[in-house]
Amino acid sequence: MSILNEFSLVGKTALVTGCKRGIGKAMAIGLAEAGADIVGVSATLERKGSEIEKEILALGRKFKAYTCDFSERKALYRFIQEVKSDFPVIDILVNNAGTILRAPAVEHTDAYWDKVIEVNQNAQFILSREIGKDMVSRGNGKIVFTASLLTFQGGITVPGYAASKGA
Repeated sequence: MSILNEFSLVGKTALVTGCKRGIGKAMAIGLAEAGADIVGVSATLERKGSEIEKEILALGRKFKAYTCDFSERKALYRFIQEVKSDFPVIDILVNNAGTILRAPAVEHTDAYWDKVIEVNQNAQFILSREIGKDMVSRGNGKIVFTASLLTFQGGITVPGYAASKGA
């Protein structure tokens, strides 16, 4: 028996936010390689035929795509209702979605700040709370958050991003 069997995710469903590219895409692929079926969401993810869908299906796993702009609170709640209806059991939630808006700190507008905090912090909390309720009632589940080195380094043009990823 391989040690990898100890880490098998066969029969598990993972919801990965920001899965269209970058770290989210890599995490979705890694979870699928371990056996999980993937529920993917991104602000610009195609409902059918996306690159990530093709890669997950090629691994022999299931994939369902959703589009949601996490800066829109009502859209987030609609997405949560839809995904919970479609997938009553979500075993793993990967909070990876994020946005970054650049401007020198003294020119960083309230609108920039609010949008970045809404996507990177508020939406992640709301998703964790709403998906987490079911995990708690079942007695199992995993929630993963991605952060950023900018949390530690800061950045003169990314105050909202650095603050939100470090919260």
